[in-house]
Amino acid sequence: MTAQATTAVGVDIGGTGIKGALVDLREGRLLSERVKVPTPAGAEPDDVLAAVKVVLETLDVTDADVPLGVAFPAIVKHGKTLSAANVADTWIGFPAEEFFEQGLGREIHFANDADVAGVAELRYGAAKGVEGLTILTTLGTGIGTALLYDGRLIPNSELGHLQRAKHGKDAEAWAAYSAMERDELTFPQWAKRLQWYYSHLEFLLSPDLFIVGGGVSKHAEQFLPLLTLSTPIVPAVHRNSAGIVGAAALALAADAGVQTAETAKLVEETTR
Repeated sequence: MTAQATTAVGVDIGGTGIKGALVDLREGRLLSERVKVPTPAGAEPDDVLAAVKVVLETLDVTDADVPLGVAFPAIVKHGKTLSAANVADTWIGFPAEEFFEQGLGREIHFANDADVAGVAELRYGAAKGVEGLTILTTLGTGIGTALLYDGRLIPNSELGHLQRAKHGKDAEAWAAYSAMERDELTFPQWAKRLQWYYSHLEFLLSPDLFIVGGGVSKHAEQFLPLLTLSTPIVPAVHRNSAGIVGAAALALAADAGVQTAETAKLVEETTR
């Protein structure tokens, strides 16, 4: 594949589902139907790899002719996963990029799921051209975050794990979309939890923009207007496909010869 290629495959591994599609990187849009399979119970490495293979087989992109990016819900440094909030503890300290490359028989680019969603919004979406600090949050099984400053990513922020003093739970246990479903909250009830979370982020970091992604962002009109913030807050342009688009964008940058070990370098390349 040459540096002039304009298509890549993005696979987004989440706590409940694994999604993938072929992406047009000129426009940041999906060229295929989005394929989704359930994340295997327990989310052990071998089982997740098997599920990723099903996604690629369904997309008919099992060979190495098209660059492949994989997004994963963990801290990712130098190809290793260093956390495991919504997957098996086996992933902690695990050489995940090498594992997927060997299992799939091809080179890939591997990065944190919220970070790649941030790349999608930087390159094609709500963060494009925004100066200062943008905080993207993905509301799903957990809360993923990406810090975007003047068009560059500060990788591996984990602001979904801010602790709630005296409550014994972190932010995502209290305010993720899964918490809304678990506690059978209405949108107004859930918005009160989100108000605490975004107000806390606003106080700590003084951002210029919040972007909200994840599957629930398609219902943004039911909860974002209920929040009272000084910072503008908008839904992600790519909604729940941002991880797919961003992973594909980073895969193409890696295929063009950019160093794959550091996500920040890839982001700089893909957002120029």
